[in-house]
Amino acid sequence: MKKLFLRVFAVYFLISGLQSCTNDNDPNPVDQQTEANLIIKLDVDPNQIRLGNTGSTAPVPSENAGQDPDFNIISAHYLELAPNMFTPLGEGEILYHASETTKGGGNAIDFDNSIKVAPGEVFLTIPLKDIKPGSYEWVRLSLSYQNLDAEVYFEGNLYDVTIAGFVGFNTYISNFKVKNETVEVNDNKLQGFFAFESIAGVNTGQVPAGGITVPNPIFDTSPIPQGSCVVTGEFQSPFNITGNETEDVIVTMSLSTNKSFEWQDLNGNGKWDIGTGNSEPVVDMGLRGLIPKVE
Repeated sequence: MKKLFLRVFAVYFLISGLQSCTNDNDPNPVDQQTEANLIIKLDVDPNQIRLGNTGSTAPVPSENAGQDPDFNIISAHYLELAPNMFTPLGEGEILYHASETTKGGGNAIDFDNSIKVAPGEVFLTIPLKDIKPGSYEWVRLSLSYQNLDAEVYFEGNLYDVTIAGFVGFNTYISNFKVKNETVEVNDNKLQGFFAFESIAGVNTGQVPAGGITVPNPIFDTSPIPQGSCVVTGEFQSPFNITGNETEDVIVTMSLSTNKSFEWQDLNGNGKWDIGTGNSEPVVDMGLRGLIPKVE
């Protein structure tokens, strides 16, 4: 019985070895290689240069004050590669355009279906073969939502608050969570609508029209519509796509949060003070520049 078992065992290994050799020499092996992708990450940097709308360095105005907020979540609604500084908005290679809706009346970003990520996480994965081959010098990224932590002084006492800010041109919001509490809206909200949550609950506000800074260093040759949030950034060297890439390419959209949360400093103390009858209004929460970094 033992000899029979050994003979069967030997035959099994012989057959397995032959099958292995056959598979190794298969003239038509199954291609296991996965396609190469363009991987887009969104990240923030408080130490990055602070720019104004036309792409020039912009310090905080003397009548205002600002702080570097800590970002929890960020979202964008449009991404485009532009060959050069003369490429009009919309005529480059559009890589992404988020869902829009008319539920609230006018056309608006559909917040419920928006992609939301933490800073540093992957936002998009796009097959490189689906992108038009070419050389691209600029990138346009339209920001739509940000959730961040900041500091506020209420009646002279320091508190941490979480702020949810909608910076896209127009956003349809059914509801959203600030930190722990959910706000019901079921309507469109124009650029600059925000809510902040503290130990006292949730309050909402609105940045004045035109108050959201949207840096565009090629403003003179390729302007963007007022009220949009299409931040423009330049690659350190032209970003080339051949269409024959075999490995993933990672591009991190590094966004400046250098004093990006800004308020009117009514008492000149550099602190965001709120309270009954003397709250300092928020005037800007736009990102302060974009540097696309190819890894």
